[in-house]
Amino acid sequence: MASGVPGRPNTVPGSPDAVPAWLDAVPGQNDSLSRFANAVPAWPDAVPGRSVAVPVAPGAVAARWSSAPVAYPRLAIRRFWFIVRHAMKDFLKAHFAKLFLFLALALLPVVGGARAAETNSNSLVWHKAANRVDADIHGEPLWPLLEDIAHQTGWHIFVEPGSARNASTKFKDLPPEDALRMLLGNLNFAFVPQTNGPDFLYVFTTSRANATQPVRPEKPVVKKQQHVPNELIVKLKPGADIDALAKLIGAKILARLDKLGIYRLGFPDAAATDAALAKLQGNSDVAAVDYNYIFDPPPAPQLYSGTTPTQPKLIADVSNPGDPCNPVVALIDTAYQPSGTSLDQFALPPISVTGEDCPPASGITHATAMYQTILNAVAQASGGHSSVKILPINVFGCDGTAISWNVVLGMLAAATNGATVFNISLGGTSDSPVLDDVANQLLAKGVVIFAAAGNQPVNTPTFPGAIPGINDVTALSQPGQLAAYANFSPQVDMALPGASIVSYGGQTFVVQGTSPATAYATGIAAGMKGLNCPTWAQIQAAMLQKFPVPQK
Repeated sequence: MASGVPGRPNTVPGSPDAVPAWLDAVPGQNDSLSRFANAVPAWPDAVPGRSVAVPVAPGAVAARWSSAPVAYPRLAIRRFWFIVRHAMKDFLKAHFAKLFLFLALALLPVVGGARAAETNSNSLVWHKAANRVDADIHGEPLWPLLEDIAHQTGWHIFVEPGSARNASTKFKDLPPEDALRMLLGNLNFAFVPQTNGPDFLYVFTTSRANATQPVRPEKPVVKKQQHVPNELIVKLKPGADIDALAKLIGAKILARLDKLGIYRLGFPDAAATDAALAKLQGNSDVAAVDYNYIFDPPPAPQLYSGTTPTQPKLIADVSNPGDPCNPVVALIDTAYQPSGTSLDQFALPPISVTGEDCPPASGITHATAMYQTILNAVAQASGGHSSVKILPINVFGCDGTAISWNVVLGMLAAATNGATVFNISLGGTSDSPVLDDVANQLLAKGVVIFAAAGNQPVNTPTFPGAIPGINDVTALSQPGQLAAYANFSPQVDMALPGASIVSYGGQTFVVQGTSPATAYATGIAAGMKGLNCPTWAQIQAAMLQKFPVPQK
């Protein structure tokens, strides 16, 4: 699940000295897990200090996967370093920090200032009592910068949509107005004090009236997951009669999956729904029942004004349908958009389970960003060639939300169409027994599932990621450090970099959160599977070892 530009990660070290140890290839080795070393994300030039790591270019670095040697020929290593050096040179010219290098997936340099490697962290301190501000930041994107200001000041901040800036400045003991000029650069702003409430700050490029998008600092409050009014989902035991049961409880059958014994039921009102839930929970013919939960939309990728990432160099190998060594990734997400590039050849015909005909998205969708992130990871983990295919499955309706029923349909459609590894970037706080049952059936058939742990810094689980057997993925802001927004519940299995920079329609976008971390994990697993065909158990064991969850 991605995060809007939540939280504030700590700076990602930008020194290239951190990388060579990841690349000690031993030519000639062909161990089935030997390339795991090249599947570990390196860290973006962090959105220094406080925003989440933002990958800037596809090219990734590897952290040592296991004791197995890395099977990179010397020529590949030289080419890797050639790419790295030139990418770093370009970033520094654009006022970015030295990259902590490319993700072992396909990216993950962050956006940092040219001195991020030296300072190792960004600092913004708002001394409210003294009415003075200190700052030492490098390459900080606008949104996390404003989140930090809102958090420290309590101001209500509104931004004109489309406004963008990467702030790099250092000062001490400035009054707030002067500090804002230094921090916001060529952006316009208006500060409006309030007598009976929080002060307002408007940030805009054209006019104050257009500053309509609120900046709300994220609070670690566990939200109760909402559900579709007057609906239940029920799974019956074999031999049970849904029609008779529906008549007994006064339900209308809205949709049915007879082969699985799963049904979507509607009721006249909330009271009837709750009464039916109580009755069904005690009925001997019912295997599982719960509300039809609503999953919030993942935050949309944000426009990014930095360097456009290079498209991953990924050659499509011949794919043999049904071959267990040719992985098919189910991208269970929003609608997918072809990019008109060579990356499109890895996509299978998209599927939508919503039954809705939604207008085309005006910008890049979350699924499209995750598609590119997965392929970036595949490119690095597989050595630049792969037979992987990605099956985009849209489970989000036109209102931007998904519901339990559509998630179930999406998972079943993925399995029916040959997907062997699932990428799920959605989640909620409620554990649906029906969704659990479907997931457990798929896991029992050998399907591998990676799901986002969630973008709230709490220690309570997010589902379906927390279902036992699913790889629950959280996000890092730098090596060994959880992102400030990332879920850290005991159910979390692994942690990967929480940012990705992608391009679409001639523009560059950044997406941050546990969604890109999950996409990296999925891409690494799929890339490794297609390379030397280790077992899924071997792949997952290696990933659990090499992507541990840091202590909070």
